[in-house]
Amino acid sequence: MVKTWSDDNPKAALMSRKRAMIVDAALRAFLENGYAESSVNRIAEEAGVSIKTLYRHFESKDDLFSAVMEAACSTPGTQPVSATGLAGTDEPDWFSAPPPVALPIAGSEYLRHALSEEQLALYRVVTRDAPRFPELARRYREQITGTRDALFASYLDRWLPVTGWKVKDKYGAAATFAALLKAALFDDALFGVTSASDDEIASCARHAAIQVLALMEAGRL
Repeated sequence: MVKTWSDDNPKAALMSRKRAMIVDAALRAFLENGYAESSVNRIAEEAGVSIKTLYRHFESKDDLFSAVMEAACSTPGTQPVSATGLAGTDEPDWFSAPPPVALPIAGSEYLRHALSEEQLALYRVVTRDAPRFPELARRYREQITGTRDALFASYLDRWLPVTGWKVKDKYGAAATFAALLKAALFDDALFGVTSASDDEIASCARHAAIQVLALMEAGRL
């Protein structure tokens, strides 16, 4: 277990820097070699720390992968969310806008993140190694899919009382929106066929928003 220090203690900043260096080295290793072939000893070496220091911060390679996933989520549109809502005051700008305005913006942000080279590479790592390491898939779902769905559900908590819509499964609605967003662009990007332009992403987000709004208005989600 890592000893905690007060924020003004110089050791706290040092420990934070070391943790960040380990996560960065792990991300590079996972993307280059996959999960199975990435050695924690090599990750520690690339981070410039001892293996003992690495294990002070992370209990296992699975734990380290979770930290990589958490770091991968820390972009606009994917703020950390708990079961009770957004963490702290970190909420995206579109959160205060009504659904017809917010969802195309949210969809564009999500697609830009999901279609980024880093996210596509991480997805390939998980799909390749998850059959051998089921915990890998579970942690990916918690950090990536879970964060996305919790953000959308938190938004619905705010706006459903205003709209009067009856959404039985908010997390199911989030998954439906994500599926509609990815339907047109994700596979081509994943397999390296084409890269979506900003205009294509915006158009796809608008159409997906229209569809999911119609489903919610009709009480089908």
